[in-house]
Amino acid sequence: MRIVYSRSSTATQALLRQRHILTEAGLLVRTEGVAEGFRPAEGVLLFEDPATTSKIPARERPAFARVAAAAHPGDVLTVSELFRLCRDLIDIHAVRDWCQVRGVALRVLSGPLSNFHDLSANDATTALLINVITAVGQFQRDLQNELTAEGIAAAEAEGRYRGRPPALAGARLEEVRSAFADHGASIAALARAHGVSRAAIRTALTGLLPGQPGPPSLIPTEGGPAARDDPAEASS
Repeated sequence: MRIVYSRSSTATQALLRQRHILTEAGLLVRTEGVAEGFRPAEGVLLFEDPATTSKIPARERPAFARVAAAAHPGDVLTVSELFRLCRDLIDIHAVRDWCQVRGVALRVLSGPLSNFHDLSANDATTALLINVITAVGQFQRDLQNELTAEGIAAAEAEGRYRGRPPALAGARLEEVRSAFADHGASIAALARAHGVSRAAIRTALTGLLPGQPGPPSLIPTEGGPAARDDPAEASS
């Protein structure tokens, strides 16, 4: 049996890139109206962890638990890219150990480790190359994070950093808050209607949701006076 695992970090990050890689490998098949246009090929089991941070070790994720329940000796576990499965060297070795105990082969379809037929092979050469390549990749990510943090700190010191602008502002923000407070629209429906994430809707509804502080200042609409909070909102 061929087992495929994929993961996205956030609700808004699509699995589409991974699905294209898996389709090119013959593991997925394009089908309109099914799984966003993709379905597993014959003899393939697909497990996905959407909106799951890589900080959670692979073996502790919900979909990987289903992988563990379905895997048998001789099966092949395939991922499009290594970082979709493992975050760091400790995690990749934990998955390698798991595969070795279960008799499951591990394959990656893209990146510097894609030439390995089985990344779980228990030989010195495979282990050495995995250590080197994974360590280099982790160093690059840490360096990029460090440079990003330094850039933000410098911009803040000069008063140039304002963070990401809100997804909803002005008239759209007022419309969302009114639809939620006055008409009982759901967060999911508002997100679909405005083409934004549910997190953006929750941010726009600050002060209207249970357990949140008071509402934010609304940005004036073009040509009109500054928006004021509805009395019903202020009392919530």
